[in-house]
Amino acid sequence: MRAPVLLLASSSPRRRRLLALGEWEFEVYPANIDENHLPGENPAHYVLRLAETKARTAAVEAAEAQPGWLVVAADTIVVDHTPSGAEILEKPASQAEAFQMLSQLRGRSHQVYTALAIFDPTKERLLTDLCVTDVPMRAYSEVEITAYIASGDPMDKAGAYAIQNAPFHPVDHLEGCYASVMGLPLCHLQRTLRRFGILPTVNLPQACQTEIKYTCPVYEEILENRESRFVMGQLVIGQSGLTDLIAQLPESEFPN
Repeated sequence: MRAPVLLLASSSPRRRRLLALGEWEFEVYPANIDENHLPGENPAHYVLRLAETKARTAAVEAAEAQPGWLVVAADTIVVDHTPSGAEILEKPASQAEAFQMLSQLRGRSHQVYTALAIFDPTKERLLTDLCVTDVPMRAYSEVEITAYIASGDPMDKAGAYAIQNAPFHPVDHLEGCYASVMGLPLCHLQRTLRRFGILPTVNLPQACQTEIKYTCPVYEEILENRESRFVMGQLVIGQSGLTDLIAQLPESEFPN
């Protein structure tokens, strides 16, 4: 039986590039949704809600053109944990805001949340996953920030940076999922698609590491569903631990 075609609910060239590494057959159908953060909504619920909404919206809008396809959606947010709580840094609205974000993040660690939603509209089956990565930023200078902003690269990125930007190279010594910080955690995607009976035709972790030139220390733990990470200040191990935590979290844990 022919494997289902995937429908990528994103216009991101980075997500298209990463998804292509699995050599799955896929088409792109961006979902236009309201991405506003709801009052008091905590980061985990927020990013998972957006990924699910993208998946369901793309499924409805593309239903006649692409019946029977699996929809793959993702959303990525940058979360800076400060003494006053968790602050979600979205795409900067101006160069001044980009400068403020990059200044705030430099020389410190923050977290990047990327949520996945895989939706089978025929069976009304939805599976989600969440990758949380600690991101240590280097102590770049104000001159470097200004030059990076002048390049235009930060303006369409959550948190005002792209980890893969070689001239700026904002991150030092990452120990988590690099692809997730780019916008699509491929090992999380592989393990979630596996629950639909869909596997890549290549060694996806190897293909990912070769493409982004990064030796990943966590791919085996992720694929074996035993990775540990801190989500909302709590230690979570594996997908089952994440599911239990998300179910227990109040939707409004942090103030605006």
